[in-house]
Amino acid sequence: MKYMLLIYGNEETWDALHAQGIDGVMDKHRVLSEELTANGEFVAGVGLTTKNARVVRVQDGVPAVTDGPFTEAKEVLAGYYVVDCASLERAAEIAARLPEAPYSPIEIREFTDPVD
Repeated sequence: MKYMLLIYGNEETWDALHAQGIDGVMDKHRVLSEELTANGEFVAGVGLTTKNARVVRVQDGVPAVTDGPFTEAKEVLAGYYVVDCASLERAAEIAARLPEAPYSPIEIREFTDPVD
């Protein structure tokens, strides 16, 4: 089953990650990605930026575009992994290993249809 692991964060998250050493954080992502690739569970993953982020809402058929990634939430989506693993429990194990997990929520979402 494929799952998307959505990595959220805020300024406190980024401060904490930089305080522990951002190079070490990136190394943890690299190690995890390599491990998941080696065992066939890694599908995709990337970090996201808030630079040039926009929010689009359509009201009465008219799109309104505003700056920012912020949609009434404390945290912003900072990146994601797509994994193909045996169970929701395994997806949760992987999510718990993400370096952001001690500081911010990691949301696990199951794909509606298997995607090959």
